[in-house]
Amino acid sequence: MNIMRSRPLNSRPKWGRKPSRHRKNLSIATWEGVPATVFQVLLQGQFLTGFLLYLGASSSQIGFVLALTTLVNIAQIGVAFLIQKLPSRKWAMVGFVTLHRILWTSTGLIPFIFPREFWVIAFIGLYTTAFIANTAGAVLWSSVISDLVPPRVRGRYFGIRNTLLNGLGSIVMYAGGIVLDYYHGGQGFFILYIVVWIFAAANIVVLLFYPDVHFEKSEENRFWPMFKKPLHDKLFMKSTLFLAAWLLLQNLTVPLYSYVMLQLLDINYETLSLLNVSQTVFMMASFYVWGNLNSKYSNKRLLLWTLPIIAASSLVWGLLSVLPMLLVLFTAHIIFGVGVGGFNQLAFNFIIGDTPKKERPMYMAMFAALTGLSSFFGPLIGGQIYGWIEDWPQWTQVYGMQLIVGILMLALAFLLGRRVLKDE
Repeated sequence: MNIMRSRPLNSRPKWGRKPSRHRKNLSIATWEGVPATVFQVLLQGQFLTGFLLYLGASSSQIGFVLALTTLVNIAQIGVAFLIQKLPSRKWAMVGFVTLHRILWTSTGLIPFIFPREFWVIAFIGLYTTAFIANTAGAVLWSSVISDLVPPRVRGRYFGIRNTLLNGLGSIVMYAGGIVLDYYHGGQGFFILYIVVWIFAAANIVVLLFYPDVHFEKSEENRFWPMFKKPLHDKLFMKSTLFLAAWLLLQNLTVPLYSYVMLQLLDINYETLSLLNVSQTVFMMASFYVWGNLNSKYSNKRLLLWTLPIIAASSLVWGLLSVLPMLLVLFTAHIIFGVGVGGFNQLAFNFIIGDTPKKERPMYMAMFAALTGLSSFFGPLIGGQIYGWIEDWPQWTQVYGMQLIVGILMLALAFLLGRRVLKDE
């Protein structure tokens, strides 16, 4: 007996079906990340530190610049209220992100426009204005993406997306390091900025394809009642304040790793790129693992698991006193990649998944403001400390700071983290 059913004439084979609306939206969000990744990788991290050193910035000025991006996150609270009044989140997002891309890429023109004595001041001015615009764009993008990605696939989707984009970022980072080693000084940075300008423009174009998804607005239409909602959520505030304290400690040293390696250890850009690539590769692998674990365990429990890993990466720097330099640095970067990959992914899932949907913009803004404030003071204080201990024995600058911070992070994780980041 033939049990096969004939296919209706008007049906199409499975491989020929049009993708669903959700699948199409996820594809757009993934492709948008490609030019954004190239743009950001070449303008931050080791390249940002190197460009600031080329402009003549001191360690305290570098710490200040690295901290600025998080300080302006405080403005997200106002943005979270104002977007409730917007007829369209998409076009506001496109506008603010475009402004950010234009202003940040304009920093590449500073050596051609300003006298040398104004290079650092001009950079700080453009950079600050760019990230004020980015603050609004970040709130809008996070709000849109949280509605685009269905909750049931959120952990796995962001795991895959982050893996792909960080893989691309690793290649770009290594290529950028080779360019700067081959073309010294301003010529190398000018080549990087040409690539940045091209991909910034591509990023703006792809943003236009985002759908203007329906926005479930807050039931409150006044600022103060809306502002108080996350403040009255005790579980949310407890977790957020703890994570803010953690980031304060972490950012005392981590943003200044590139400064230590470039200035104190005399590592070239290619080697520094390889270190960061190794960190990114293990971060990519961890995204998939953390994403799968997230389908079994809560965001907060997994966040707790990431903390000792990050602390261990800081403590490993102490082995520079007894082991070969590159072995220690590669080990530290790999461990940090595994830990911070999980931390960033799970913190994002926490604010878009463990918060009320209608009030999510204000919850996200409150999280960004509190963690941003602590992340601002971290590298700012760290940069000042490196300035104060400049005349101390070199080991205190190379790995002494990391040892102290690592011990403090372990104490915070085990004494307070286990009580705060527990399943309720």
